Amino acid sequence: MKPVLEIKNYTKIYGEAKKAADNVCLTVEAGDIYGFIGHNGAGKSTTIRAVVGVLDFTEGEILIDGHSVKSESVECKKITSYIPDNPDLYENLSGIQYLDFIADVFRIDGKKREEVIKKYADAFEITDSLGDLISSYSHGMKQKLAIISALIHEPKLIVMDEPFVGLDPKAAFTLKQIMHELCEKGTAIFFSTHVLDVAEKLCNKVAIIKGGKIIDSGTMEELVGKKSLEEVFLEVQDEK
Repeated sequence: MKPVLEIKNYTKIYGEAKKAADNVCLTVEAGDIYGFIGHNGAGKSTTIRAVVGVLDFTEGEILIDGHSVKSESVECKKITSYIPDNPDLYENLSGIQYLDFIADVFRIDGKKREEVIKKYADAFEITDSLGDLISSYSHGMKQKLAIISALIHEPKLIVMDEPFVGLDPKAAFTLKQIMHELCEKGTAIFFSTHVLDVAEKLCNKVAIIKGGKIIDSGTMEELVGKKSLEEVFLEVQDEK
């Protein structure tokens, strides 16, 4: 399959030579649901923020569909979506105004945006709330709105940081279904999670990061074998 995201020798140094990410290398291909797991402070969010272009980095290269995040940032952002763990939305807008704003940014025509918004708003059961101000939304509703906004322009790469946090069980199930549906069409998904059983059931590939370094990666079958992902994660955390 074609590489959609390539992280090559990515290193991020903070302060006095503290490496938040240390020579990180991984490849996410079209159709992958790639899980990125590790303890708090392991380097997950630092890596993800560099991928989506909101954090500069010290060494290495990150390519999205062959475009450099450093030198071709606009081209990368045209085909990428980012869903952070704590969505920061324009709360003085209504839900539909926000989605229309995002659609305008990506120059999505009226008919197409209406189809996409209806499809996902119905799926997440927030259609009746789109006319309300975002400031009135619960955290879960804001998360749903952020997810819908990330899907409007049909990105080649979706990057998510703890996407299931704040979602109720039904919404989490809906998101998993959507992820599978998109990947069957060739979208690549790269996401971090603390929920190892979700990663094990959902992902076809996974990387484990500790202290800024990738300590194990591969297909789920290669890593897990006859064990659970939780067992593998705890073993490699202790060993390396």
